[in-house]
Amino acid sequence: MNERILVVEDEAGIARILQLELEHEGYTVGVASDGRKGYEMASSGEWQLVLLDVMLPEMSGIEVLRLIRQAGNPVPIILLTARDTVPDKVSGFEHGANDYVTKPFAVEELLARVRNILRIFQQYPKEAEGSDLIKLGDLTIELRTRKVFRKDLLIELTPREFELLVYLVENRNEEKSREDILSEVWGYDFIGETNLVDVYIRYLRQKLDKGYRHKLIHTVRGVGYMIKEPDA
Repeated sequence: MNERILVVEDEAGIARILQLELEHEGYTVGVASDGRKGYEMASSGEWQLVLLDVMLPEMSGIEVLRLIRQAGNPVPIILLTARDTVPDKVSGFEHGANDYVTKPFAVEELLARVRNILRIFQQYPKEAEGSDLIKLGDLTIELRTRKVFRKDLLIELTPREFELLVYLVENRNEEKSREDILSEVWGYDFIGETNLVDVYIRYLRQKLDKGYRHKLIHTVRGVGYMIKEPDA
């Protein structure tokens, strides 16, 4: 593993913990303690992912995010913030954030989100405009904007629903157990609350399949779930 991750965080203790945990996972880590330095480092093009605090000196995380996207830099960005308000989340996603984690957070959850986003962007590199799209039948997923369409209808998904959908689509036509899904999407390394997967599958079905003749999500009895190609 040689992925390079930039941590932009002004709280030295949090930045150090993130650095140590990420390095323990095998990532190469850079750290910036203010928004201006973070923007300069993020603009270098040498990072595969940025963990970006919202409340920063010199320049806010949202402003850093806005400038990065304005420059056409598609690097995946996870926002970190102590605030858990809807306007903050909406602002972050509108400016092109790929995910949003609220402090205090469990390191295991953050690492799982990092792995998920890196996996998505490695599997679907942006070699040309429009290559951040995943298509399956009449379903379209925009990785950078996190928008999902079935036919021409925009489907609003939460970050977790989006991660679950992308995971299933990445593994289309493959049976996935509840334990597999928990481990890959939630980052749990144990067999436990597998009914959580059932709950989120139900949410996705309500949003993706309700009213459509062809159902994307299928239950595999005794195993778990899968998403099938229209002709699979």
